Amino acid sequence: MGRVDAISRGMDRLAPLSSVEIPSLEGKVSEDEWKIRVDLAAAYRLVAYHGWDDLIFTHLSARLPGPEHHFLLNPYNLMFEEVTASSLVKVDMQGNPVEPTPFVTNPAGFTIHSALHMARPDAHAVIHLHTPHGQAVSAHSEGLLPLTQTAMLIRDDVAYHDYEGVAVDLDERERLVANIGDKGAMLLRNHGTLAIGETVGEAFLKIYFLERACEAQILALSAGDSLNSPPQGAPEVTAQQGKIGLKLAARALAWPALLRKAYRLDPGFAS
Repeated sequence: MGRVDAISRGMDRLAPLSSVEIPSLEGKVSEDEWKIRVDLAAAYRLVAYHGWDDLIFTHLSARLPGPEHHFLLNPYNLMFEEVTASSLVKVDMQGNPVEPTPFVTNPAGFTIHSALHMARPDAHAVIHLHTPHGQAVSAHSEGLLPLTQTAMLIRDDVAYHDYEGVAVDLDERERLVANIGDKGAMLLRNHGTLAIGETVGEAFLKIYFLERACEAQILALSAGDSLNSPPQGAPEVTAQQGKIGLKLAARALAWPALLRKAYRLDPGFAS
């Protein structure tokens, strides 16, 4: 319980948000880091917009360029619609803040995200959610079913990890890495959904498709047993289309549009 005790002590030192000034880091960090901060803050706001946030109890992260292997994680006491580019906390691979900060981070967030950032060179961004539909499908014995086009586009890229309790045990990292293998998304059994990407936009689009597939599955199953199965071979063809299409859509189409939407909703995220 050492890490839980540490976070509890950190909370005792937290000042009320209204008294915390968050100076802008624009121009004080590299252009590459600032862009990643803006993208990740936008993703937090878009997760809130879609209603996928779980109060403050889930997390999105992004790895920063450079040999230090630092990454960005959300402040533990901010709602997702409050997260800004400058409030994101830069931590090392041990979960320690690299620079002075008035915030603490989520120890479970560190366990899950650091495992993937360290093991997968392509895991520049990691998104983990606790939505009701994602949790419901993660608890279903057969996991994600090929019931919809959305599911078939992402299903072949989904791995599974058995539940071990709240993810504060650093030993779980090895099993997370082993279970995800080379997949780009995961259902954490009895827990929620997860996606990784070479960019924040790619991770966001993967989690979007996974969440939409989970939602459609729960709606379809709730309608009864009269379900139409896709023709033989269709899921495999669609999976191949998804491997190419999702990455292309994220980089050139969907993420630029989503970023514009985030600015329309509240440009303050990029401060």
